[in-house]
Amino acid sequence: MISYEPLFKTMKEKKISSYELAKRGFPRSTYYALKQGKSVTTNTVNQLCSLLHCSVSDIMEYVEDNSDI
Repeated sequence: MISYEPLFKTMKEKKISSYELAKRGFPRSTYYALKQGKSVTTNTVNQLCSLLHCSVSDIMEYVEDNSDI
């Protein structure tokens, strides 16, 4: 499964709040969808990379889901 934990770590390191992302044009609804681990488009990931000046790996990561085993 995809985890967005790297995003929140990156935001903390760069001292950027969800409020600051919203001021830069990032929809709050999309931010809260990320907080809940919901799917987002590659355009959303692209927008975050642009706003945070970071790479995709700073936004999300693949985590093995062992619940199916």
